[in-house]
Amino acid sequence: MNQALYVIIAVAVGAVIGLAYKFSLNRKSENIRKEAEDLIASAKSDADRIRKDASYEAKGILYQARAELEKESKDRRGELQHLEKRLRGKEETLERKQDQLERREHEFGRREKDLVARDRAIQGKEKQVDEAIARQKTVLEQLSGLSTEEAKAELLRRVEEDTRFESAKFAKQIEDEARETAEKKAKEIIGLAVQRYASDYVTDATVSAVSLPSDDMKGRIIGREGRNIRALEAATGVDLIVDDTPETIILSTFNPVRREVARLALERLIADGRIHPARIEEIVEKTRKEVENTIREEGEKAVFDLGLSGINPEVIKLLGRLKYRTSYGQNVLQHSREVAHFAGVMAAELGVDVKLAKRAGLLHDLGKAVDHEVEGPHPEIGANLARKYGESEQVVDAILSHHDGEAKTVEAALVAAADAISAARPGVRSESIENYLKRLGKLEDLAMSYKGVEKCYAIQAGREVRIIVKPEEVTDEASWLLSKDLAKKIEAEMSYPGQIKVTVIRENRFVDYAK
Repeated sequence: MNQALYVIIAVAVGAVIGLAYKFSLNRKSENIRKEAEDLIASAKSDADRIRKDASYEAKGILYQARAELEKESKDRRGELQHLEKRLRGKEETLERKQDQLERREHEFGRREKDLVARDRAIQGKEKQVDEAIARQKTVLEQLSGLSTEEAKAELLRRVEEDTRFESAKFAKQIEDEARETAEKKAKEIIGLAVQRYASDYVTDATVSAVSLPSDDMKGRIIGREGRNIRALEAATGVDLIVDDTPETIILSTFNPVRREVARLALERLIADGRIHPARIEEIVEKTRKEVENTIREEGEKAVFDLGLSGINPEVIKLLGRLKYRTSYGQNVLQHSREVAHFAGVMAAELGVDVKLAKRAGLLHDLGKAVDHEVEGPHPEIGANLARKYGESEQVVDAILSHHDGEAKTVEAALVAAADAISAARPGVRSESIENYLKRLGKLEDLAMSYKGVEKCYAIQAGREVRIIVKPEEVTDEASWLLSKDLAKKIEAEMSYPGQIKVTVIRENRFVDYAK
C-alpha cells in the first residue's frame, strides 16, 4: 500500500516536473522566437537604411561626375574656340602675305623689264667704250713708239719698283713695332737667364806645361838613352817636348784625358824621385784609374746639380770627359752646364718642359767627348751617341740642330739660343789672331760687294760691321733692305760664334757759305 502510494506520488511528482519543464521549454522557445523576430526586423531596418545611404552616395557620385564632365566639355569648347580664332587670324595673315607677294611679283616683273632694257643700253655703251679704248691705244702706241705688251712690261716694272720700296717701308714699320715688344721681352728672359747663372772658365789648349824643380830633372826624365821618356810616351800616348825652356816640360796631344793622365803621372814621378820604366808604368796605371773615377764623379755631379735622372752611365762618363775638353779656350763641361741652366730658365719663363730643356742643354756637346776619335761633326756624333744610349728624339733633335739644323721643338730652339749666349759672352772664348783677321776681312769684303757702298768697317772684334752708303744712290728703304740682305749673306757664307750686328749709315750733308 505504501509502495503504491509512493509510486503514485512519484508519478505525480514526475508529471508535475515534466509539466513544469515543458512549460519552461515553451517559454524559452517563445523568447527565442521573439528575439529572432526582433533581429529580423532590425536587419530589415539596417538594410533599408544602407540601401538609402547607397542610393544617396550613388546620386552624389553621379552628380559630381556630371559636373566634371560639364566642366571638361566647357574647357574643350573654350580651347576649340581659341584654336578657331587663331586659325582665322593665320588665314587672314596668309591672305595679306599672298596679296603682298602678288604685288611684289608684279613689281619685279616690271623691274625685270627695266633691267633688260638697261642691260641692252649698257652693252651698247660698253661697245662704244671698247671702240674708243682701241682707238686711244692705237694713238698712244703711235705717240709713244711702244706696243701694248712693251707698255705693260714698262708699267709693271715701275709698279714693281715702287711697290718694292713701299713694301720695305711697311715691313720696316711692322718690324719696328714688333721689336718694341718682342725685343724687350726677349731681353728680359735672356737677361734673367744670364743673371741667374755665372761661372768662371778654365782656359786650356792642346798642350800642358809641367814645372820642374830644376833643369837636372830633365835628364832623369829622359833617362839613359831615352828609355824613361819613351816608356812615359808609350804608357800615356802623349808626346813629351823637352826643349830649352827652363824648368819646364811640354805635354802635347789632342786627347785631353790622356794629357791630364800624363801631367798627373809626371808630377807624381817628379815628387817621388824614382823614375824608371817599371815605376812609370805603375804610376801611369794608378793615375789613369784615378782620372777615370774623377771623370765619373764629375759627370754625376753635373747631372745631380741640374736635378736630372735616368741618364745612362756611359753618357755620364762621356760628360765627365768634357771636363778635360776645351773649345776656343772654353771648358766644354762648364759650358754644357751653363747652357743647361740658361735653357732651363728660358723654358720656365716660356712655360715649356724645363727638364727636357736642361737635359738637352747638358748633352748638346756630347759629341766633343769623342770627336778626336770618331769622324764627323760633333752634333751628328752627339746625336748618334744619345740615340744609342736611349735618349728621347726631342733630345736627339736638340743636339743635332743646336748649330745649323732646323729645330723641331721649342726646347731645341732654346738650347741653340742658350749655346749662343754662353759662347758669345765677351772674354769667354779665345781664338788665333789669324782667324780673327780673316773674319774681319771677310766681313768687309761681303759688305763692299753691294752697289752703293762707300766705306765699310768691322768693329768690336768682328761682332759688328758698319757700312756707309752713298746717299744719292741708296735710299732709306734700300738701306734697310741692304742690312737685311747682308745679314742673310753673312749667315750663309761665314762661320762665327755668337751674332754679328749689321749697321747701315746713310747721311746727307748740305753745306753753304755766307759771304
